[in-house]
Amino acid sequence: MSTPTENAFPVWARNLTIYEVNLRQYTEGGTIKEFRQHLSRLRSLGVGIFWFMPIQPIGIKNRKGSLGSYYSIRDYCAIDPSFGTLEEFRELVEEIHSMGMYVILDWVANHTAWDHHWVEEHPEYYRKNEAGEVFPPFPDWADVVGLDYSNPGMRLAMIESMKFWLDKTGIDGFRCDMAHLVVTDFWEQTRPVLEKARPNLYMLAETDHYVLLNKAFHSSYDWKVFHAMNEVALGKISVTDLAYTIKDQLEWYPRNASLMRFISNHDENSWQGSELERLAYFLEPMAVLYFTLPGIPLIYSGQEAGNYRRLAFFDKDLIEWKDDKMTTLYRKLALLRLKTPALWMVGEDFGYRQLQSNHPNVLAFERSRGTSKVLVILNLGYDQAQFQLLDEPTPVIYSDLFNGMVETRFGKNPCFDLAAFSYKVFYH
Repeated sequence: MSTPTENAFPVWARNLTIYEVNLRQYTEGGTIKEFRQHLSRLRSLGVGIFWFMPIQPIGIKNRKGSLGSYYSIRDYCAIDPSFGTLEEFRELVEEIHSMGMYVILDWVANHTAWDHHWVEEHPEYYRKNEAGEVFPPFPDWADVVGLDYSNPGMRLAMIESMKFWLDKTGIDGFRCDMAHLVVTDFWEQTRPVLEKARPNLYMLAETDHYVLLNKAFHSSYDWKVFHAMNEVALGKISVTDLAYTIKDQLEWYPRNASLMRFISNHDENSWQGSELERLAYFLEPMAVLYFTLPGIPLIYSGQEAGNYRRLAFFDKDLIEWKDDKMTTLYRKLALLRLKTPALWMVGEDFGYRQLQSNHPNVLAFERSRGTSKVLVILNLGYDQAQFQLLDEPTPVIYSDLFNGMVETRFGKNPCFDLAAFSYKVFYH
C-alpha cells in the first residue's frame, strides 16, 4: 500500500491543467512575443500552468538537425536569441500571472551541451571516461555530455542557476528532465533552497521512480496508464487489464503526490507518434479518461487544435492551428476540473472508486470528494454496448457534461446504451 509523502501538494495547483509549450513550433517566428498572442485563447481553454520546454541557448557543437535539441543547453542563465530576451520572458510570466495562471520551466540537470561554458571553465563538473574525456550519458545522446554530481561545486552552481530563474523571472516551479538520472539527494538538497525564493513552488519530475516524491517532487509521469491506453487501442490488452492497471497504480502511488496524466507530449509525439496515430478511434474516450483520473492532466502544444501528426524535434515544423472538435472536448474537461472538487488533488485520498458492469468493453468509475461527485462511463470497444452497472453510483442528482443541463438520478443498477467509442461524464 502507498504511504503519504512528506511534502504537501501546492494548493494553487490542485485543480489545474498543465499546457506544454513547444515555442519553436508554436508560431512562424517561434518567439516569446508571438506566443503572447495565444494567452487569451489558452485561458479560455482552461489552461492553468504553462510548462515551457527549455528556452536557454541551444548547443552548436555536435548539434542534431538544423536547430538542435532544446535539451542541449550551453548556458543555464540565458535565453536563446531566437526565442527573445530575458526581459520579454519576464514580462510574459508577469502577464500570465495577471491572468490567474502559472509558469514552470523545463530544467535539464543531467547534462549540458558540448559547448556549455562549464566545459572549459569547470571541467571538473563533468564525468570523464578512462581517457579523461567528457562523454555523452548514452551513445544516442551525442549532442550532450554528462555532469558529475559527486562534485559539490557543480551542485551549488546548478542550484544557483535554478534560483536565477525564480529570482529574475518569477516562475512558479520546474519540470525536471529525466530526473531519476540525477542522484536523489541533489533534488532533496535543492528543493528547500528553491522554496526560500519561491514558497509553494511546484516540482514536476520526468520519472516513475517514487523515491523522488518523498521530499523533492510533487508529481511524476504516468507512463504506466499511458502505455496501457495505447495497448488497448492496439488490441494487445483488454479493458479489464486497463482497469486493473489503474487500480493497482493508485494503490501503490504515494499519497500527497500527483501523477501527471497525458496522451501526448513532446517525446511521445515526435518519437512514438501523434495521439491519433497511436489511439485512432479511441482518442476521444481516452482523452476523457486521462482528464478524469486522479492526477494532473497535460495538453501538449497543438493537441487541442487537432495536430494529428508528428512534429520534427530538431528542425522547424510549424503547428497548423485550426478549429477542431478536440478543442471543445478539452475545454469542457479542463473547466470541469476547475470547478469540481471531486477531481482535485487534495490530501491523501484520491477519491476514486471503480464501478463494475456486465460488459467487457466498459470502463466506469466514480470520483468523490465531500458532496462533489463525478461519474465517468466509457465504451472502449468497436461495437455498441448495452449494459448495466453492477455497482451503485452515489445516489445524487447529476448533470450531464456533454448533454447540456440534463439532470439525472440513477437507481441501484442503472442501464446504459453507448455507441462504440462513446462516453458519458456526469457531475454533481
